[in-house]
Amino acid sequence: SHPSYRHMADRCGTVFLQKQLNQQLTNHIRETLPSLRDKLQRQMLGLEKEVAQYKHFQPNDPSIKTKAMLQMIQHLQQDFERAIEGSGADGVNTMELSGGAKINRLFHERFPYEIVKMEIDEKVLRKEIAFAIRNIHGIRVGLFTPDMAFEAIVKTQIGRLREPSLKCIDLVVQELTNVVRAVTEKMQRYPRLREEAERIITTYIREKEQACKEQVMLLVDFQLAYMNTNHEDFIGFANASSDSQNAENTGKKLGKVTNQVIRKGYMAINNLGITARNKNYWFVLSSESLSWYKDGEEKEKKFMLPLEQLKLRDLESSFMSRGHMFAIYNPEGRNVFKDFKTLDLSCETQDDMDSWKASFLRAGVYPEKQTSEGTVGEGEEEGERRESVDPQLERQVETIRNLVDSYMKIVTTSCKDQVPKIIMFLMVNDAKAFINGELLAALYSTGDTQNMMEESADEALKREEMLRMYHACKEALNI
Repeated sequence: SHPSYRHMADRCGTVFLQKQLNQQLTNHIRETLPSLRDKLQRQMLGLEKEVAQYKHFQPNDPSIKTKAMLQMIQHLQQDFERAIEGSGADGVNTMELSGGAKINRLFHERFPYEIVKMEIDEKVLRKEIAFAIRNIHGIRVGLFTPDMAFEAIVKTQIGRLREPSLKCIDLVVQELTNVVRAVTEKMQRYPRLREEAERIITTYIREKEQACKEQVMLLVDFQLAYMNTNHEDFIGFANASSDSQNAENTGKKLGKVTNQVIRKGYMAINNLGITARNKNYWFVLSSESLSWYKDGEEKEKKFMLPLEQLKLRDLESSFMSRGHMFAIYNPEGRNVFKDFKTLDLSCETQDDMDSWKASFLRAGVYPEKQTSEGTVGEGEEEGERRESVDPQLERQVETIRNLVDSYMKIVTTSCKDQVPKIIMFLMVNDAKAFINGELLAALYSTGDTQNMMEESADEALKREEMLRMYHACKEALNI
């Protein structure tokens, strides 16, 4: 009633405050209710598809269990097919090679690299040929080059193909096992079914692995059983002597025609000092040189290294380095790069390193031979000096060497072609056929399908939570 507050008397007091607050609350509800309703409706529609199968779900219903098993196996078949054949874009691994792409790399990069690693050192090979020729001649002085020396040396070389072939099979089995483990992850709703399916498929692959190894061993035995010296690509005794100089130059650089680029990519150099250690450079490998740049734009060239007479060897990673390491060096001990005897390179993954090694192989940079140089030593040099006294023996060794080189090219080419085909036919394709046609029957033959279809505790909680959320949204919309 005071004159100073008379003009605002109708806006004072708790009654007016209550009215104002009620009005603000009503306005806020009117503003937010439509968006809240839309949000609840969208959430409910999103849950409806998943909840539809749970509305009348009975975990112990045999028909539901059977249907779920058929669906799980069908999805497993499709996922395995996609992982191997590479069809479809769902769930594609964008971080690393896997499945069929990894197996392809094993066939065409890792396997040829392992074959070259098994090749014997040139000096040791010539020494073995010289001993074979002398022992075949015996007490007599041989006027002609004995073909038995060629056969003895070739058989030894062919026998060396067993180890890389078996290693290729082991690596493919390992990748197939990884694929099976990956595609069965979607079956984690039923852990016992997943475990049983993985066990059955893995056991089958192991059985096929043994059959595959036996067939590859037969392939090597076939090559040992008969030397086809009438092969159209074999140079023959008549051409071996006249083409000795040409044979010496051919085959040293795998796939070398011109100075073509073989591979590009990032690698780190690990022996440039503390400041530049583990720094990535952009490398360009051609058939004649290795160049590296500051980055992928290839504008600022750091160095160009000729590949002539260089070799490659593996290194163990140290605590100061990262990734997988290998080194390029000169067998004669000369500096490779500036004042460094070796160029130590590292890749982030094993797959990258394998690819680079295979690329260096194509460029003619062969890996370090497994035969230690220390076992040759001065005795070999003395032996070479003794052999050089007999020019006729030198010519015979050169002839046999050219014949061995020519014939082993034929055999290794056949091996590189046949081994992947054997693996695909007996193991990979058989595994796909087994999963598509026999896996379901194998699961039923265990006689414990009902227990296999028991849900995991996490899945039951997830289902209950989803149903609770769905009903809560429905009730909220009815208010």
